[in-house]
Amino acid sequence: MAARSQTSSKKRQKELARQEKQKEKVARRAQRKIEKLLPDAEPSPDAELAPDVEPAPGVEPAPDAGVITE
Repeated sequence: MAARSQTSSKKRQKELARQEKQKEKVARRAQRKIEKLLPDAEPSPDAELAPDVEPAPGVEPAPDAGVITE
């Protein structure tokens, strides 16, 4: 008898990865929906300002802004 290939185990791993990704996607959608419903809530810590947002008028960045010293 010929030995079975690893195709079925690889296929199962691929399917599990797809299911996990789908669960994460659903969780992210639910989180965004909650954030939209509760505008007073704090934004998530990894949320960044949109690139087109400019500082308030009259506010200048610090002289060393953007300079990293080690």
